[in-house]
Amino acid sequence: MNNLVVLIGPTAVGKTEVSFDIAKHLGCPIISADSRQMFAGLEIGTAMPTKEELAMHKHYFVAQLQPGDYYSAARYEQEVLEVLEKEFPTHPNMLMSGGSMMYIDAVCKGIDDIPTVDDDTRNLIIEKYQSEGLEKLSDELRLLDPEYYRIADIKNPKRVMHALEICYMTGRTYTSFRTRNEKKRPFNIIKIGLQRDREELYERINRRVDIMMEQGLMEEVKRFYHLRNHNSLNTVGYKEIFNVLDGEWELPFAIEKIKQNTRIYSRKQTTWYRKSEDIAWFHPDQRAEILKYIDENLK
Repeated sequence: MNNLVVLIGPTAVGKTEVSFDIAKHLGCPIISADSRQMFAGLEIGTAMPTKEELAMHKHYFVAQLQPGDYYSAARYEQEVLEVLEKEFPTHPNMLMSGGSMMYIDAVCKGIDDIPTVDDDTRNLIIEKYQSEGLEKLSDELRLLDPEYYRIADIKNPKRVMHALEICYMTGRTYTSFRTRNEKKRPFNIIKIGLQRDREELYERINRRVDIMMEQGLMEEVKRFYHLRNHNSLNTVGYKEIFNVLDGEWELPFAIEKIKQNTRIYSRKQTTWYRKSEDIAWFHPDQRAEILKYIDENLK
């Protein structure tokens, strides 16, 4: 049987370094499961692997899109399964590594068969968001799909906008498409989780943000200011600097907010992962133990 090793963990925990060791051990390419590293030009703010690191192992789903492009977890599921079908004959053991929870679940469990949104509907909702704001869209979602509104993260523009897109395009509620039926995969899945003590992780997050600023995050954000309303830029590290460029925040305050919001995101990631009972947890320094666990669970 073919095997897919899935390496997960909160941001800044050290997945990149461990993924290289696993890929070398298995002799396989790396499938990135980072929803922001897919976009070219966002190297600093997404902590994208360097050109030298990318040259060490073949990578899929890194810098393959432009920041203005639309992408979804459903498309990711389809394209990863296509990559696996292509790679398994020569690489029976593959590695997927990243921290985007929905993307990982889409591959491991499947995602609901929700219709692909057409460009006209997507552009309409984007225009409404830009002119009316998130609160108005959330109010509209409450009227069109009250069931989803009760459970949705209504402070997340992507979630609200996508649900409205489906409502507008199909005339049905977004809830009606959410069956939550887990799909069985024709390959064995081995999940490895990386964890550190909270204090240790937070120190790494803070240091990473300082390094990003030294590397030129401000200049990187400036280059994409004209695309600030696109979902790819609605992410920690970029939206805080946008506030500086708008004159709303001072830079030192924005840097502290990036650190704070990254720490909050890391807690959300950890909470999401803890729902799964099929993850074997290790400290990133336990390389030998990680590789041994993988070998023992290959089929």
